[in-house]
Amino acid sequence: MTTDLHPPQGAAGAAPAAGPPPTSGGHGRAKPRLAHRVWRGRPEDARWVRPAFLGLLLVIGLAYLWNLSASGYANSFYSAAVQAGSESWKAFFFGSSDAANAITVDKPPAALWPMALSVRLFGLNAWAILVPEVLMALATAGVLYGAVRRRFGAAAGLITMLVFATVPVAALMFRFNNPDALLALLMTVTVSCVLRAIEHGRTKWLLWAGVAVGLAFLAKTLQAFLILPPLAVLYAVLAPVGVRRRFGQLALSGLAMIVAGGWWVAIVELWPASSRPYIGGSQNNSFLELTFGYNGLGRINGDETGSVGGGGGTGGTGQWGETGIGRMFNSEIGGQIAWLIPAALILFVAGVVLTRKANRTDTARAAFLAWGGSLLMTGLVFSFMAGIFHQYYTVALAPSIAALVGMGASVLWEERSRITASATLGATVAVTAVWAYALLGRTADYLPWLRWAVLIGGLVAGLGLAFAGRLNRQFALGAAGLGLVTALAAPTAYTISTLNTGHTGSIVTAGPSGASALGMGGGPGGGRGGGGQGGQGGQMGQPPTGTGNGSQQGGGFPGGGMPGRNQGTGGTQKQGTMPGGRGEGGAGGGGGGGMGGLLNGATVSAEAKKLLQADADDYTWVAATVGSQNQASYQLATGDPVMAVGGFNGTDPSPTSAQFKQYVEDGRIHYFIGSGSGSGGTGGSSSGSSSEIASWVADHFTKVTVGSATFYDLTRPTT
Repeated sequence: MTTDLHPPQGAAGAAPAAGPPPTSGGHGRAKPRLAHRVWRGRPEDARWVRPAFLGLLLVIGLAYLWNLSASGYANSFYSAAVQAGSESWKAFFFGSSDAANAITVDKPPAALWPMALSVRLFGLNAWAILVPEVLMALATAGVLYGAVRRRFGAAAGLITMLVFATVPVAALMFRFNNPDALLALLMTVTVSCVLRAIEHGRTKWLLWAGVAVGLAFLAKTLQAFLILPPLAVLYAVLAPVGVRRRFGQLALSGLAMIVAGGWWVAIVELWPASSRPYIGGSQNNSFLELTFGYNGLGRINGDETGSVGGGGGTGGTGQWGETGIGRMFNSEIGGQIAWLIPAALILFVAGVVLTRKANRTDTARAAFLAWGGSLLMTGLVFSFMAGIFHQYYTVALAPSIAALVGMGASVLWEERSRITASATLGATVAVTAVWAYALLGRTADYLPWLRWAVLIGGLVAGLGLAFAGRLNRQFALGAAGLGLVTALAAPTAYTISTLNTGHTGSIVTAGPSGASALGMGGGPGGGRGGGGQGGQGGQMGQPPTGTGNGSQQGGGFPGGGMPGRNQGTGGTQKQGTMPGGRGEGGAGGGGGGGMGGLLNGATVSAEAKKLLQADADDYTWVAATVGSQNQASYQLATGDPVMAVGGFNGTDPSPTSAQFKQYVEDGRIHYFIGSGSGSGGTGGSSSGSSSEIASWVADHFTKVTVGSATFYDLTRPTT
């Protein structure tokens, strides 16, 4: 057995020979045309390699574009910021929720920038917002292929791409407008660059890794740093250069990371607070406070000032689900990401064992340790974090799982002549089939035949692979093909269900209805559409203008009380309509103790839209309302700035009561949107500032009722 696991020479996808690629000279063969080079790929590749790669990339792109517009504005909280950034460069830079720059979203703005540029080019519609996310999926798949193929061959790279594309939560988040897609892409780039740096100890690739982490920080702050400890230790130990040089290179990489992510932070912190938007999610108008508090340590220990609820202690069940070592496998998370986690862990251990006697600088072992370390570090933090945690966060695990499966399967197949390797490969397929059978059993009414087909097929394939080294090549390949199909059948089915379903709101999950038990709101929600879907609206790609009769107004916690664990399956938005608020299956603000407009937008009627658009140019904000989801719905419907009082949760101290009164006195706000159903107020859990503003408005200004929505005309005092 060889410990330096190079692909066999002459095999498809084999590593290129040493030396520079051949170039055309004056007497040599003419240089191939660009299209020919793109199609054929590297000269050493078999003819099928590049067409297979491009074909799989095309299939992934078409699949992820399928039914894309069914999600409409997806998470309207971020879509409103995208709309604002497409109209105001200042809003673009800060990530403001509105073009008048009252308050920012509670994340840095990098994930908004590609979407905002797209909307500037193509106008505000679902495709302009979501297609950039699909392109990130293709980029992630391409980077994974390149990283794995470079060391383990084309077949391993293609398996990696296929596994990544069929992870249900990846199909969800790379078609959604949360920051997680960009984060996953940049984390994948980081690991790839570190592996390139380890090959020859080149500083350039380590600098690029630092830049990727810095940009990932500007997408989702400290989550980008989760993979840094294992990667830094890996380079410090395995890089093929002297110890002093290794640590110097790591220091330079850290400097590149600080520059790439810190330039924006420095500008925001130094910018006079009076001339920039309030930093949403913070309590002191500080991005650093937001980073290390609400979005930082608060996510770990659950102590998040301004949060919508507490976490669960270790081994306990709290607002955000049960924490502990089994969290990634439980009924709330398992169907999103866990299908191939057992296989990835087995293959990770197998890869490390197979390379245990290799040289210190062996790149195959480095690849297993890099992807395995990233998976373990991120997965463990997710498992034990007691603060806000959503199922879709687990998309960050998808690239590592895919890489480990592709690399491990390839290495064990290479070593199949050894009974230990073939038995491990067979056991991996069998364990994956048994685990898929268990996961599918959690949604017993969903394709009941599939779980038995996967179980039987997986066990048969596992038995065949266990003896692959003793079978002729045809039977061995048949067992391998059956193993791959059965391993991916269940997650692929969940992925197809995800692609066929529109997803809107703040909490979304992949797979069929009922596949996940965790969600916010006392009634149905948190399933496929997450936290309530399907308000009636206009045609796809246009701002919502429908008249649904479940209009949710107000902010804070409009339904009263704190959110509870979801007890039902997720509602699904009707295809062909824009997402609104309390549509079919949604947790509305009027009952169930749900969070209503906190997690979902409002259904904006045509009459309400007409009211707000009248004389809109005379005001800085056409309206103000408590909570960003309600604000986003009205802003997306009208195209005019709407102020989110109290930010996303209604708990941020912005604006203060005095500031709001001054805005009203100056004639800068036209309407205040109340809680609907003819009542004033905003619900029970907004901040003191928000509640004070809402009470002051209700006591001093004329109420205007449009359908079930309540407005207060701030230009018409009652006395």
